[in-house]
Amino acid sequence: MKTTDATFEDLHSSVLAVPPLARNDDYSLNLEANRKLVRYLEGGRVRTILYGGNANFYNIAPSEYASTLENLASIAGEDTWVIPSAGPSYGMFMDQADVLRDFDFPTAMVLPMTTASTSDGVEEGLRRFARRYGRRIIVYLKTEGYLSAAAVKRLVDDGLVCAIKYAVVRATPERDEYLSELCELIDRRLIVSGIGERPAVVHLREFGLRAFTSGSVCVAPRQSMDLLRALGEGDYTRAETIRERFLPLEDLRDGINPIRVIHDAVTLAGIADMGPILPLASNLLGEERELVGAAARRLADGEKATA
Repeated sequence: MKTTDATFEDLHSSVLAVPPLARNDDYSLNLEANRKLVRYLEGGRVRTILYGGNANFYNIAPSEYASTLENLASIAGEDTWVIPSAGPSYGMFMDQADVLRDFDFPTAMVLPMTTASTSDGVEEGLRRFARRYGRRIIVYLKTEGYLSAAAVKRLVDDGLVCAIKYAVVRATPERDEYLSELCELIDRRLIVSGIGERPAVVHLREFGLRAFTSGSVCVAPRQSMDLLRALGEGDYTRAETIRERFLPLEDLRDGINPIRVIHDAVTLAGIADMGPILPLASNLLGEERELVGAAARRLADGEKATA
């Protein structure tokens, strides 16, 4: 696992994979399946792995947190940047900061709390977490009212932020006043498009972002990395062509549930057995499972052409 301080090169040189977390039937971590998925990602040139919502870090027991971090640190290659998450509640992420300090992860992301929060309160909480942790953190913006652009700027200016995962969904991503304001107030190199391949072309072409996160990269890492490369080269025609391959699976993620779909997609594509999803979520059944399996296998088959 890469342990040096996070840099812009880290952020921009790889798609930030956001994988599910494999578990056994008793919900214990399946170390070998998680290692198999990481090796698959690394084989597709992915070098940044962010364990957050798709890994269902929202529901990890406090008693399991340290052992989970230990397992994740053990399965990545020496040049792979692993990023765990903390939270989403204030009490949880403050206690988790003490655990994180015992590990060599260069940073951690704070999961967003969507209820019982205000922008001022979130800003104060993130500030306290970063200082307790002792390292710069990744801020996760999932809703517009969660943290104002001015509050983000203050956290950045105080040296507490190494990246921002921007995941506010827009029907028309080209028109996004919140993202525009963020780009005006802070260095846009810090901002990572955080909603997968669907808005990645718009975010990188229109707003000047340099990187994106992806769950579907876990099914097609080479193709997702090719998309990042095409965008970096300004070849937007090729980028759109690659992006189109991801939309059938992304449509199912949007239509059913992003976490549940990508969890089972990795299994159904034959990449690694992710097993059961940790409650309070559940695995797909019936027709939904069949549709996801077919889309995942088609996307995974495209990896052969890029090998």
